Amino acid sequence: MTYFEGFIVPVPEGNRDAFAAHANKMAPLLRQCGVHRQAEAWGSDIPEGKLTDFRKAVAAVPGETVVFAWFEYADRQARDAANERMMSDPQMMEMGTDVPFDAKRMIFAGFEGIVEDGAPSGSYVDGIVVPVPTSSRDGYAQLARENAKVFREYGALRVVETLGDDLSHGHTTDFYRAVNAEPNETIAFSFIEWPDKAARDQAWQKIMQDNRMRHGGGIFDGKRMFWGGFDVIVDTQRSEQATTVPVSA
Repeated sequence: MTYFEGFIVPVPEGNRDAFAAHANKMAPLLRQCGVHRQAEAWGSDIPEGKLTDFRKAVAAVPGETVVFAWFEYADRQARDAANERMMSDPQMMEMGTDVPFDAKRMIFAGFEGIVEDGAPSGSYVDGIVVPVPTSSRDGYAQLARENAKVFREYGALRVVETLGDDLSHGHTTDFYRAVNAEPNETIAFSFIEWPDKAARDQAWQKIMQDNRMRHGGGIFDGKRMFWGGFDVIVDTQRSEQATTVPVSA
Protein backbone atom coordinates (compact mmCIF):
# COMPACT_ATOMS: atom_id res chain seq x y z
CA MET A 1 0.00 0.00 0.00
CA THR A 2 1.11 3.58 -0.63
CA TYR A 3 3.44 5.26 1.85
CA PHE A 4 2.84 8.91 2.74
CA GLU A 5 4.88 11.83 4.04
CA GLY A 6 2.41 14.18 5.68
CA PHE A 7 2.95 17.90 6.29
CA ILE A 8 1.22 20.73 8.15
CA VAL A 9 2.72 24.13 7.37
CA PRO A 10 2.06 27.65 8.71
CA VAL A 11 2.07 30.14 5.82
CA PRO A 12 1.39 33.90 5.76
CA GLU A 13 -1.99 34.51 4.14
CA GLY A 14 -0.43 36.84 1.56
CA ASN A 15 2.03 34.17 0.40
CA ARG A 16 -0.40 31.88 -1.39
CA ASP A 17 1.04 32.55 -4.86
CA ALA A 18 4.62 32.47 -3.58
CA PHE A 19 3.97 29.17 -1.80
CA ALA A 20 2.43 27.60 -4.91
CA ALA A 21 5.30 28.86 -7.06
CA HIS A 22 7.87 27.42 -4.67
CA ALA A 23 6.07 24.06 -4.53
CA ASN A 24 5.83 23.91 -8.32
CA LYS A 25 9.51 24.74 -8.62
CA MET A 26 10.36 21.90 -6.25
CA ALA A 27 8.10 19.40 -8.03
CA PRO A 28 10.49 18.23 -10.80
CA LEU A 29 13.28 17.67 -8.27
CA LEU A 30 10.97 15.79 -5.92
CA ARG A 31 9.83 13.63 -8.81
CA GLN A 32 13.43 12.80 -9.66
CA CYS A 33 14.00 11.81 -6.05
CA GLY A 34 11.09 9.36 -6.14
CA VAL A 35 7.95 11.24 -5.07
CA HIS A 36 5.04 9.80 -7.08
CA ARG A 37 2.59 12.52 -6.20
CA GLN A 38 2.96 15.87 -4.46
CA ALA A 39 -0.21 17.59 -3.23
CA GLU A 40 -0.40 20.97 -1.45
CA ALA A 41 -3.72 22.30 -0.14
CA TRP A 42 -4.42 25.81 1.17
CA GLY A 43 -6.51 26.37 4.32
CA SER A 44 -10.09 27.25 3.43
CA ASP A 45 -12.35 26.06 6.25
CA ILE A 46 -10.35 25.54 9.42
CA PRO A 47 -12.39 25.54 12.63
CA GLU A 48 -10.92 26.62 15.94
CA GLY A 49 -10.87 23.84 18.51
CA LYS A 50 -10.86 24.03 22.31
CA LEU A 51 -8.01 21.55 22.71
CA THR A 52 -6.50 21.01 19.27
CA ASP A 53 -6.79 22.36 15.74
CA PHE A 54 -4.66 22.91 12.65
CA ARG A 55 -3.49 26.35 13.71
CA LYS A 56 -2.49 25.22 17.18
CA ALA A 57 -0.62 22.30 15.62
CA VAL A 58 1.93 24.65 14.03
CA ALA A 59 1.61 27.55 16.50
CA ALA A 60 0.13 29.73 13.75
CA VAL A 61 0.06 33.47 14.47
CA PRO A 62 -2.49 36.07 13.29
CA GLY A 63 -2.17 36.61 9.56
CA GLU A 64 -1.16 32.99 8.87
CA THR A 65 -3.16 30.12 7.43
CA VAL A 66 -2.27 26.43 7.27
CA VAL A 67 -1.26 24.23 4.35
CA PHE A 68 -2.11 20.53 4.48
CA ALA A 69 0.20 18.57 2.18
CA TRP A 70 1.50 15.12 1.42
CA PHE A 71 3.92 13.17 -0.77
CA GLU A 72 3.08 9.68 -2.03
CA TYR A 73 5.59 6.85 -2.43
CA ALA A 74 5.47 3.22 -3.46
CA ASP A 75 6.58 2.12 0.02
CA ARG A 76 8.67 3.08 3.07
CA GLN A 77 11.89 2.00 1.38
CA ALA A 78 11.23 4.30 -1.57
CA ARG A 79 10.48 7.19 0.78
CA ASP A 80 13.69 6.65 2.78
CA ALA A 81 15.76 6.51 -0.40
CA ALA A 82 14.10 9.67 -1.68
CA ASN A 83 14.87 11.53 1.55
CA GLU A 84 18.51 10.52 1.28
CA ARG A 85 18.67 11.89 -2.25
CA MET A 86 16.96 15.12 -1.19
CA MET A 87 19.44 15.68 1.62
CA SER A 88 22.40 15.28 -0.72
CA ASP A 89 21.04 17.25 -3.70
CA PRO A 90 22.59 20.75 -3.84
CA GLN A 91 19.55 22.22 -5.64
CA MET A 92 17.14 20.81 -3.07
CA MET A 93 19.26 22.08 -0.20
CA GLU A 94 19.50 25.55 -1.74
CA MET A 95 15.75 25.77 -2.35
CA GLY A 96 15.08 24.55 1.16
CA THR A 97 16.80 27.58 2.64
CA ASP A 98 14.57 30.08 0.85
CA VAL A 99 10.95 29.25 1.58
CA PRO A 100 7.86 31.51 1.92
CA PHE A 101 6.97 30.18 5.39
CA ASP A 102 8.51 29.47 8.80
CA ALA A 103 10.04 26.04 8.31
CA LYS A 104 10.86 25.77 12.01
CA ARG A 105 7.15 25.37 12.79
CA MET A 106 6.34 23.01 9.92
CA ILE A 107 5.60 19.46 11.04
CA PHE A 108 6.04 16.33 8.95
CA ALA A 109 6.28 12.58 9.41
CA GLY A 110 6.02 9.26 7.61
CA PHE A 111 2.72 7.38 7.58
CA GLU A 112 1.75 3.90 6.47
CA GLY A 113 -1.42 3.70 4.38
CA ILE A 114 -4.14 1.49 5.87
CA VAL A 115 -7.10 2.51 3.67
CA GLU A 116 -7.06 3.76 0.07
CA ASP A 117 -10.48 3.86 -1.53
CA GLY A 118 -10.82 5.65 -4.87
CA ALA A 119 -8.48 7.39 -7.32
CA PRO A 120 -6.36 10.49 -6.61
CA SER A 121 -8.19 13.56 -7.94
CA GLY A 122 -10.34 16.50 -6.89
CA SER A 123 -9.81 20.14 -6.07
CA TYR A 124 -10.84 20.13 -2.41
CA VAL A 125 -9.59 18.08 0.54
CA ASP A 126 -10.70 17.38 4.08
CA GLY A 127 -7.65 16.83 6.27
CA ILE A 128 -7.97 14.96 9.57
CA VAL A 129 -5.46 14.27 12.35
CA VAL A 130 -6.35 11.79 15.12
CA PRO A 131 -4.60 10.36 18.20
CA VAL A 132 -4.92 6.55 18.14
CA PRO A 133 -3.83 4.15 20.90
CA THR A 134 -1.27 1.75 19.49
CA SER A 135 -3.37 -1.08 20.93
CA SER A 136 -6.32 0.08 18.78
CA ARG A 137 -4.61 0.08 15.38
CA ASP A 138 -6.71 -2.82 14.07
CA GLY A 139 -9.92 -1.36 15.43
CA TYR A 140 -9.17 2.02 13.90
CA ALA A 141 -8.40 0.41 10.53
CA GLN A 142 -11.74 -1.41 10.57
CA LEU A 143 -13.56 1.79 11.50
CA ALA A 144 -11.78 3.66 8.71
CA ARG A 145 -12.71 1.05 6.11
CA GLU A 146 -16.39 1.16 7.10
CA ASN A 147 -16.56 4.96 7.09
CA ALA A 148 -14.73 5.18 3.75
CA LYS A 149 -17.60 3.35 2.07
CA VAL A 150 -20.03 5.99 3.34
CA PHE A 151 -17.83 8.89 2.20
CA ARG A 152 -17.51 7.35 -1.25
CA GLU A 153 -21.26 6.80 -1.51
CA TYR A 154 -21.84 10.51 -0.95
CA GLY A 155 -19.39 11.64 -3.62
CA ALA A 156 -15.87 11.47 -2.19
CA LEU A 157 -13.40 10.72 -4.97
CA ARG A 158 -10.80 9.16 -2.69
CA VAL A 159 -10.50 8.34 1.00
CA VAL A 160 -7.05 7.77 2.52
CA GLU A 161 -6.34 6.71 6.09
CA THR A 162 -2.83 6.30 7.44
CA LEU A 163 -1.15 5.55 10.75
CA GLY A 164 2.11 6.96 12.03
CA ASP A 165 5.14 4.91 11.08
CA ASP A 166 8.07 7.33 11.35
CA LEU A 167 7.25 10.16 13.75
CA SER A 168 9.74 12.20 15.74
CA HIS A 169 9.56 14.74 18.54
CA GLY A 170 10.36 18.30 17.49
CA HIS A 171 11.75 21.23 19.46
CA THR A 172 8.78 23.52 18.77
CA THR A 173 6.05 21.51 17.01
CA ASP A 174 5.36 17.91 16.02
CA PHE A 175 2.44 15.56 15.40
CA TYR A 176 2.48 14.26 18.98
CA ARG A 177 2.07 17.75 20.42
CA ALA A 178 -0.53 18.58 17.78
CA VAL A 179 -3.00 16.14 19.38
CA ASN A 180 -1.61 16.23 22.93
CA ALA A 181 -0.69 12.59 22.44
CA GLU A 182 -0.47 10.36 25.47
CA PRO A 183 2.07 7.56 25.99
CA ASN A 184 1.39 4.57 23.74
CA GLU A 185 -0.54 6.63 21.19
CA THR A 186 0.31 7.06 17.53
CA ILE A 187 -1.15 9.49 14.98
CA ALA A 188 -3.59 8.98 12.11
CA PHE A 189 -3.08 11.38 9.20
CA SER A 190 -6.04 11.12 6.87
CA PHE A 191 -7.70 12.95 4.02
CA ILE A 192 -10.78 12.85 1.80
CA GLU A 193 -10.58 14.17 -1.77
CA TRP A 194 -13.70 15.86 -3.20
CA PRO A 195 -14.57 17.32 -6.64
CA ASP A 196 -14.92 20.77 -5.03
CA LYS A 197 -16.00 22.51 -1.81
CA ALA A 198 -19.68 22.63 -2.79
CA ALA A 199 -19.76 18.85 -3.27
CA ARG A 200 -17.99 18.40 0.06
CA ASP A 201 -20.38 20.67 1.95
CA GLN A 202 -23.46 18.98 0.50
CA ALA A 203 -22.07 15.53 1.26
CA TRP A 204 -21.29 16.29 4.89
CA GLN A 205 -24.87 17.38 5.54
CA LYS A 206 -25.99 13.88 4.55
CA ILE A 207 -23.06 12.03 6.10
CA MET A 208 -23.69 13.44 9.55
CA GLN A 209 -27.26 12.11 9.42
CA ASP A 210 -26.28 8.65 8.20
CA ASN A 211 -26.61 6.08 10.97
CA ARG A 212 -23.90 3.95 9.40
CA MET A 213 -21.21 6.47 10.28
CA ARG A 214 -19.12 5.45 13.26
CA HIS A 215 -17.45 8.22 15.23
CA GLY A 216 -14.71 6.38 17.03
CA GLY A 217 -16.27 5.83 20.42
CA GLY A 218 -13.97 3.64 22.46
CA ILE A 219 -11.27 3.56 19.76
CA PHE A 220 -9.78 7.06 20.06
CA ASP A 221 -10.35 10.31 21.93
CA GLY A 222 -12.47 12.42 19.57
CA LYS A 223 -11.95 15.52 21.71
CA ARG A 224 -8.33 15.68 20.56
CA MET A 225 -9.03 14.94 16.90
CA PHE A 226 -8.98 17.95 14.55
CA TRP A 227 -9.90 18.54 10.92
CA GLY A 228 -10.30 21.22 8.27
CA GLY A 229 -11.08 21.91 4.61
CA PHE A 230 -8.43 22.86 2.07
CA ASP A 231 -8.26 24.07 -1.55
CA VAL A 232 -5.78 22.02 -3.59
CA ILE A 233 -3.34 24.51 -5.15
CA VAL A 234 -0.63 22.10 -6.31
CA ASP A 235 -1.18 18.53 -7.49
CA THR A 236 1.56 17.03 -9.63
CA GLN A 237 -0.61 14.11 -10.69
CA ARG A 238 -3.31 16.43 -12.01
CA SER A 239 -0.67 18.55 -13.75
CA GLU A 240 0.83 15.50 -15.43
CA GLN A 241 -2.59 14.29 -16.57
CA ALA A 242 -3.37 17.73 -18.01
CA THR A 243 -0.17 17.79 -20.03
CA THR A 244 -0.36 14.21 -21.31
CA VAL A 245 -0.89 14.06 -25.06
CA PRO A 246 -3.24 11.22 -26.14
CA VAL A 247 -1.78 8.69 -28.52
CA SER A 248 -3.60 8.59 -31.85
CA ALA A 249 -5.26 5.35 -32.73
